[in-house]
Amino acid sequence: MKIISSIDELRDQMRGQLRTAFVPTMGNLHEGHLSLMRLARKHGDPVVASIFVNRLQFGPNEDFDKYPRTFQADVEKLEKEGVYVLFAPTEKDLYPEPQEYRVRPPDDLGNILEGEFRPGFFTGVTTVVLKLFSCVQPRVAVFGKKDYQQLMIVRNMAKQFALPTEIIAAETYRAEDGLALSSRNGYLSPEERAEAPKLYQLLNDVANEVRSGHLDIFELERNAMARLAERGWKPDYISIRKRADLQPPSAGDLAKGEQLVVVAAAKLGTTRLIDNLEI
Repeated sequence: MKIISSIDELRDQMRGQLRTAFVPTMGNLHEGHLSLMRLARKHGDPVVASIFVNRLQFGPNEDFDKYPRTFQADVEKLEKEGVYVLFAPTEKDLYPEPQEYRVRPPDDLGNILEGEFRPGFFTGVTTVVLKLFSCVQPRVAVFGKKDYQQLMIVRNMAKQFALPTEIIAAETYRAEDGLALSSRNGYLSPEERAEAPKLYQLLNDVANEVRSGHLDIFELERNAMARLAERGWKPDYISIRKRADLQPPSAGDLAKGEQLVVVAAAKLGTTRLIDNLEI
């Protein structure tokens, strides 16, 4: 595996590759990330991964400097997966001058749910993703469904800018007890780790209520938030939305069987966890 930090060197290395499959990451890799590499290989060749902790998507109250960086361990994992190139730029490589041009998602998608609680987050995500796509020039790129809103925003961005990159969605990789794998799980205490799967269990309960015909969406959301709070969580949102655009479903949408997803974000101790479940 070649480890490249320079954009010019990356472009030289990738010249003539027409079927590149790309997986962007911020490092601190776990089995969920590695499952994305395996899916990428099914859709293209060679596989290129990136590791870059993107300052643009960290808010003023989110500690960019404390984000876990495990570069050597990450390299070893990617080598075992047969990744062809690891693009690992420094900030100076990727942002040689201040990144004053930004890509801002539309407010009705970028400022709801995660965007409401993390202002500017998705502008940081879309800006770095577009720049990474420009550097790697992949035919396909793989993003996990765990970050459901991010996946939708990136997919819509690729479509609206007519990018030659197909966005592939990867199913959420879960531990045996149902907890979605995330770099943030490492912050959980043993007691919190034992409690954490309750979030996914709650999503399943909500989904089952909807499937059984309980269509008072606001009541379901309110009850789910209350159940989490009773267990000591601090929920930001538990919300049933349309898969198509992440807007709340109308009575008409529910009557005609609109495809739905329940999305959630909540703090357990000091660790903020997100998850979702398609209904």
